[in-house]
Amino acid sequence: MSLIAAFFALLLIALDQLSKAWAYSALYGLGSIQIIPNVLNFTLVKNTGAAFGLLQDYGWARWFFLIFTLIVIGIIILAYRKLPDTKIYNYVRICLIFITAGAIGNYIDRLRLGYVVDFIQAAFINFPVFNLADIFVVVGTLCLGVIMIFFVKPEEDVLTK
Repeated sequence: MSLIAAFFALLLIALDQLSKAWAYSALYGLGSIQIIPNVLNFTLVKNTGAAFGLLQDYGWARWFFLIFTLIVIGIIILAYRKLPDTKIYNYVRICLIFITAGAIGNYIDRLRLGYVVDFIQAAFINFPVFNLADIFVVVGTLCLGVIMIFFVKPEEDVLTK
């Protein structure tokens, strides 16, 4: 990754970690704070599982997620370095930075705390509580998918060569 990419990733990671620190200090013992009635709540959740709390009750899951995250980050860095210097692949790079920053943000929690701090709750639907790192991963992945499906021509696809 370039210095600019690393700086941007570190900025996103810092934003995630600061938001989680705030959430933990502000919400611990309170349960939930209604931000926008029937739309958005801040609710502190200690998530020991993966997305949507999957594998939450398995002690080995923490180590699985820690190892899996390192493998994924390694693959992303290798793919990032292989990308040509073209406009469309600069957008791919941005997506990879978001995905990497989100993965590292949650990795830090798992490593340091043994769980991921989640606090953003969409109150208008029955949806699991999440955090900024989760948003970075989901938005980065969705945008990457759109770019790869609709904008990268198969003959230009350097990731599969």
